[in-house]
Amino acid sequence: MKLILLGAPGAGKGTQAEILSKMLNIPTISTGNILRAAMKNGTPVGLRAKEYVESGRLVPDEVIIGIVNERLAEPDCANGYILDGMPRTIPQAEALEESGIEIDCALSIEIEDQVIIERMSGRRTCKDCSQTFHVVSNPPKTEGKCDFCGGELTIRKDDAPETVKARLETYHRETEPLKAFYEARGKLKSVDNQPSIEATTDVIKAALGI
Repeated sequence: MKLILLGAPGAGKGTQAEILSKMLNIPTISTGNILRAAMKNGTPVGLRAKEYVESGRLVPDEVIIGIVNERLAEPDCANGYILDGMPRTIPQAEALEESGIEIDCALSIEIEDQVIIERMSGRRTCKDCSQTFHVVSNPPKTEGKCDFCGGELTIRKDDAPETVKARLETYHRETEPLKAFYEARGKLKSVDNQPSIEATTDVIKAALGI
């Protein structure tokens, strides 16, 4: 199964992608994680991306598409994949199609802006391995420490309320039109965000028929 997850920043795409990845035994290709690794390592692409991310703007298409194409060519993507955070714009979606990347379904998680602003203020990210937690819905076993590698948990600059509002404005303007793009191709399925991670997974499984 080749999936795209759509939804505003903080809608839970990364969490659900991780669950679906294990369930379907296909990799999640998170452009956010690929870019964060590049930024942390100070690569030319990473440095270029950093100034965009920190101001809540979108990273240029050619940077993202190059990274994604390289990743999808790896052997673990042969049986399918989940794209998380890509495409973000209609031109990116068209570029994916032009480069021969096929998608079975675009799944959109619907959630109100105010819920996202509240949710993201509680998000914590591991400085070392980029694993994410939430102080309410998914707290770490030890406060301030990553369950996976023991690294320090921090609030990412792009999770700060003023940056979240800028990212939501960008999402509604640039990314939300993708729903109509995939609906026109008969590939859109929408689910409403649920009160818990498990309940959201259940409605997604029902929508995908798995």
